[in-house]
Amino acid sequence: MPQHVQTQAEWEQTMAKRAMELTRSELYIQLRYLNAALGALTLTPDPEPERGPATNGAALCYGPAWVLRIYRKNRKYLARAYLHSVLHCIFRHPWLRDRRDPALWGLACDIAVEHTLDTLEVKALARPVSWLRQKTYAGLKESCKFLAAGPIYRALAGRSAGELDTLQQEFYCDSHRLWPDDPDSPAAQMLGRQWEQLGRETQLSMQQAGRQAGEAAGAQTLAAQVEAGRSRRLYKDFLRRFAVLREESKLDLDEFDLGYYTYGLNTYGNMPLIEPLETRESKKIRDLVIVIDTSESTAGDLVKAFLRETFGLLKTSGSFFSRCNIVVMQCDDAVRDITFLQDTETLEKYAAALTLNGGGGTDFRPAFARIDELQKEGRLRDLQGVLYFTDGKGTFPARPPAYQTAFLFLEDGAPPPEVPPWAIRLVLAPEEFMPQQKAEKPALDWQEWDPDELPQL
Repeated sequence: MPQHVQTQAEWEQTMAKRAMELTRSELYIQLRYLNAALGALTLTPDPEPERGPATNGAALCYGPAWVLRIYRKNRKYLARAYLHSVLHCIFRHPWLRDRRDPALWGLACDIAVEHTLDTLEVKALARPVSWLRQKTYAGLKESCKFLAAGPIYRALAGRSAGELDTLQQEFYCDSHRLWPDDPDSPAAQMLGRQWEQLGRETQLSMQQAGRQAGEAAGAQTLAAQVEAGRSRRLYKDFLRRFAVLREESKLDLDEFDLGYYTYGLNTYGNMPLIEPLETRESKKIRDLVIVIDTSESTAGDLVKAFLRETFGLLKTSGSFFSRCNIVVMQCDDAVRDITFLQDTETLEKYAAALTLNGGGGTDFRPAFARIDELQKEGRLRDLQGVLYFTDGKGTFPARPPAYQTAFLFLEDGAPPPEVPPWAIRLVLAPEEFMPQQKAEKPALDWQEWDPDELPQL
C-alpha cells in the first residue's frame, strides 16, 4: 500500500497539538496546584485554522495556524492564553453572567483574569505590566475592594464606548464565542458545578503546597478569586435546596395510564379500571424564615429589592405549597419585627408596604433564639431553613441550630466574609435585584478581535 503523504493542514494540527501539550507541561511544572484544572480541558483543533483560543468549559479550541504563529513569535503569550481560558473556568465566569450584558461581562472577566496573571510570580507567564494596565488596576481599586469580575463589571458600566474599546484591546486574550448563550440551562449549570468542584480541589492543593504557593501575593489573589467564584451561585437555583418532599392534592398525570383507563370505559361502560391519583409527591418549600439585617450597614433599597426578588422567584417557580408559612424577621442587635405570611398572595403586598425597623449594631443570636421559641410553640413545625440577609459583621451563635442556615451577602469586591462551619455562605450580585445601569455599546466586539494584531509581549 502506498504510504500516506501528510498534508499541510494535518502537519499544522499535529505540531499545534504538540505546542499546546508542551505549554501545558510547562504550566504543570510551575503551577502544581493547578494540575487538576489544567488537564480538565480537552485540546481540540478549531475548523478555522486562524482562530484564537476559546473554551466552553469542556474543551479548549484553538486554530492550529494561530498556535504555530504565536509559538514562533512569543511562547509566553501562548502560555498566558492557555491559563487565561483555564482561569475563566475556575472562576466560573461563563456560568455567572445571569442578566448582565454579555460583551461588558466578558471584558470584566478578562480584566479579572489578567490581573491575577499579572500578580502571579511565574516565569512562564512573566511580562511587563503596561502603563495602561497599571492605571486601570489602580482606578478600579478605588471603587472595588477586590478585582473580581462582578465589581469590575459595575465599575465599567459608566465608562464611555471609547474607553471600553481601549480596555478590550489591552486585555483581550481569548474569545468567549463558546460561552453558553443560556448560562441558566441545566447542561451549562452542570458543567459549572464541575468547575466549582475543580476550584475546591485547587484550593486544597494550594493549602497543601503551603509555603511554596501561599506566600506569593499572586497565589493569594488566585485563592481569593477561586473562593469568590465558589461562593457565587444563582439565587433562584440556591432556593431549591430548602425544598422538602411532601404529598399535595393534585392529579399525578405521570402515574396515570390512559390506555387502561380508556379500556375500562369501553369494556364496562362507566367503570374505568384505574382512576387518576388524586395526590402527588412534590418537592417544595413549606416553612421558611427570612431574617433581614436592619443595622446601619444594610441599605434599605437593597433589602426591599432582595425581598421582591425572593418573593417573585418563589411565586413564579411554584416553589411553595398552596398553604405555607413564611416568617419575615427584622433584626439588628434585637428582633424588631416579625411577620407571618400564610400564602403566596400576601407576599407582594408585604414587599410593597415594607418599613424597615432598626439601625443599631448586628447580633445574629437574638434571631436564632426567637426562631427556637417559635419551634417550641409549634408555629414552625416543618422548618426547612433560614435565609439571613446581612453584611456578615456580627456575633454568630456558639452552637449550630438544628436546621439549615444560609447567610446571604452582597458582592462588594471584597473576599466573602467568614461564617461558622455549620452555616452556608452565598454571595449575591446586586444585579440580581437592582435595575442595571445601561452602558454604551462598545464599537469593538470582543468576540471578533484578532489577537495577532495586539502588541507583542
